[in-house]
Amino acid sequence: MADKQFKHKIDEALGNNVLRGALGRFGDAYTLARAKAYDGYDFNSIRENIAEVKSYAASHLDDMLDQFEKQASARGAKVYRATTGEDAKTYILELAKRLGVKRIVKSKSMASEEILLNKTLLAEGMDVQETDLGEWIVQLAGQHPSHMVLPAIHMTKEEVADTFTNHLNRLNEPEISELVKTARVELRKKFLEADMGISGANMAIAETGTLIMLTNEGNARLTSTLPPVHVYVVGIEKLVPKFEDATHILQALPRSATGQQITSYVSMVTGATPAYLPDGTVQDKEFHIILMDNGRRKMYSDEKFKKTFQCIRCASCLNVCPAFQLVGGHVYGHIYTGGIGTILTNFLNSEKDAKNPQNLCLQCGKCSEVCPGKLDIPQMILEIRNRMGEKDGLPFTQKFALDVVSNRRLFHSMLRIASVAQKPFTKGQPVIRHLPMFLSGLTEKKSLPAVAKVPFRDVFKTIKQDVKKRKGTIALYAGCLLDFVYPKIAEGVIIALNEKGFEVVFPEGQSCCGAPATYMGDRKNARKCAIMNIEALEAEKVDYVVSACPTCTHALIESYKELLQDDPALAARAEELSRKSRDFSKLLFDLGGLPPGGDGAPLKITYHDSCHLKRSMGVYAEPRKILTDTSGVELIEMKESDRCCGFAGSYSIKFPEMSGPILDRKLKNIEETGADVVVVDCPGCLMQISGGLDKQNPKIKVIHTAELLLEKRKKKQNKYKK
Repeated sequence: MADKQFKHKIDEALGNNVLRGALGRFGDAYTLARAKAYDGYDFNSIRENIAEVKSYAASHLDDMLDQFEKQASARGAKVYRATTGEDAKTYILELAKRLGVKRIVKSKSMASEEILLNKTLLAEGMDVQETDLGEWIVQLAGQHPSHMVLPAIHMTKEEVADTFTNHLNRLNEPEISELVKTARVELRKKFLEADMGISGANMAIAETGTLIMLTNEGNARLTSTLPPVHVYVVGIEKLVPKFEDATHILQALPRSATGQQITSYVSMVTGATPAYLPDGTVQDKEFHIILMDNGRRKMYSDEKFKKTFQCIRCASCLNVCPAFQLVGGHVYGHIYTGGIGTILTNFLNSEKDAKNPQNLCLQCGKCSEVCPGKLDIPQMILEIRNRMGEKDGLPFTQKFALDVVSNRRLFHSMLRIASVAQKPFTKGQPVIRHLPMFLSGLTEKKSLPAVAKVPFRDVFKTIKQDVKKRKGTIALYAGCLLDFVYPKIAEGVIIALNEKGFEVVFPEGQSCCGAPATYMGDRKNARKCAIMNIEALEAEKVDYVVSACPTCTHALIESYKELLQDDPALAARAEELSRKSRDFSKLLFDLGGLPPGGDGAPLKITYHDSCHLKRSMGVYAEPRKILTDTSGVELIEMKESDRCCGFAGSYSIKFPEMSGPILDRKLKNIEETGADVVVVDCPGCLMQISGGLDKQNPKIKVIHTAELLLEKRKKKQNKYKK
């Protein structure tokens, strides 16, 4: 759980309208620019090539290092392999002292930021000047970069003008062209006076000993050519086998980083070059390359994190992250920010520094969708979370809640009690709009659904199934929400599958899928839930297992296999369950869907894509086809239909201050469609969106696909035994 100081930093960021405006405008512009930049290119093919090239380099790391050093040394470079950040700093400091260096210019280098190089050099009395415009701005402001590619993205031109004014002691107007001109004038003399230049690199080509830099400013070339001494600080993950391999990264890096076809400058440095001194003399340049580990080998040797070497540091994961777009990079605490930054911080700095930032991840998966290195960033963050949970334990309240949830009889008994105890708060309505005292924050921005008077497991016993031309049997996995909050959805699932010729069974031993425990870092209780459901569902005895909650479906298909991999018998059963499990819309579509029909009454709908359904399972066209085959239904696509609604399980409880603005954006997009109804395939999303609309625009209703089919197609067949 996040600590109070971290929560305070979040509140400060959320209260900074300038910051949120800057991040919001960039996020919107980036999405369009990236799409345009990749127009005509096969992104999946490019990322496959990058993953292949980078994974090969990582798996042959020592060979790549040897080859690079041999080639670079033959061309006049002095190559040093730094095991730690301290080793790298000591090397640079001793070099500077030996050569009498007083003035240093730096072009952008996240590796040098990572080891706090500037602080070390400044402590020794050296003048260290950042020359990347964004880096220079944050240096003058006394900050560290908030973004790996765009260091000053969090600042407006007015803030930059004020920073320049305070530093230069003369008024600077907030005109971008004038601010750039000021920077050019101030920095040009620094290049001419510098004794040493320090740079980072985007790639290190083992075949030729070449270093490649992609930049949009001329400072990187000036830094690497004018000073008589030049030092590159390069993480060992930047190695690429051959020159031709670099083309794949050149295709992706500018497009993914800033939405450009190519950066203004692509600089390639192979070996030492002559240094032209201010007095007109020429001498051989001191050229040094530091290949830095600093925790990278440890990260690669961990099977769960080895793919981090496929990261090309484009920061596209930050650019599309709903959490980053709200609070920016400084909330993450250390140098690297966003999703990939949390992982890098965990290995390259400390687990302690990653403990709070990992909580910011909603597990929406948008970052993985755009990652050119094919990294499953949410899964890696989840692994960090689980390891922290195993090592440090969870806070008492979380652990108690998860212990209850994983105890089926106790959990279900408490839910039945809640259905009665909630009456003073529901006031006869199916929602709770106000809660008292310390619980009031839960209903400040949205309503909560009431627990159903009768759980589905009781309703199921009263349902008459009408199955003609029986084809088989399907086990219904209801999960917590269908069973105890939205039983009508489960009824819709049964009616639709009956029409396709399948009898539906409901194994009573089923309970929570374990996702809450998984996403809070409690692997023990998640495993307990997995075993309970595998034994209850008995996938071996049915044709399919269907769920109408994508989060639950993902658990059945993916999570159980991982949780039970150390037990051969249970792992085999988990594999069988995985093979037979389907989400409702996917299964209905695969079975041929329902024939066109319905009551014909006009209904304008829009559709919200569940994060798990679209990005984890690749299902998005199927529910739309099922819905539009229903007579009278008109589908109006909303903007950002696959953007997270902010529910993310316990996230909306742990971080209501983050969940709220994310939900507000979703509600705005819904309202702009003019639809009467929002259709979802996830009961969690239903709870989040319907709760928000109940507070802000109750005229718009929210309904699950299965329930809409039930209402539009099968009203006359909706009968219980009395």
